[in-house]
Amino acid sequence: MNLPGARAPPAGDPGLPGERASSSLRRVVHTPARRAIVGALAVYLALVARVTLWPAPASTETFDVVREALAWLALRDVPVTYAGLEVSANVVMFVPFGVLVGLLVRRWWVVVALACGTSALIELAQLLFLPTRVPTVQDVVANTLGAGLGLVGLWAVRAASVRRRARIRSSTGG
Repeated sequence: MNLPGARAPPAGDPGLPGERASSSLRRVVHTPARRAIVGALAVYLALVARVTLWPAPASTETFDVVREALAWLALRDVPVTYAGLEVSANVVMFVPFGVLVGLLVRRWWVVVALACGTSALIELAQLLFLPTRVPTVQDVVANTLGAGLGLVGLWAVRAASVRRRARIRSSTGG
């Protein structure tokens, strides 16, 4: 499938798994690695939908465990509040989004925009259809931040991989 308006990667840029450059358009090749990433993304998004779009946020037992954990941390002078834990959970929940979509999409801003849009749609669905849920702009910001952190982690792993390959090539004389 040709992507209208897509540019070929710069010279020497191998691109993402499953991508090859043509003269003016990039053609996406559906490799097993790309299919695995898409499959992992589908499973991940189903889990996010289950967590965020279930009518009741969580069972009383779950909240009791969270309260006990927060009390245990407070006794050890760890300054964690329920609100802080909730924001952290929203950030962590979208880290895989940044990694998985970052593996599929070349432009970082597209990943961030998709994360923001996905999170906004979740919050809108909660507002319109789930009266027991509390949609907030803070959740959208935290989710988008999480995706950005996932993307930064992906960049760090890629950069380390490139450095490692360069070191191996230089040590073998190739």
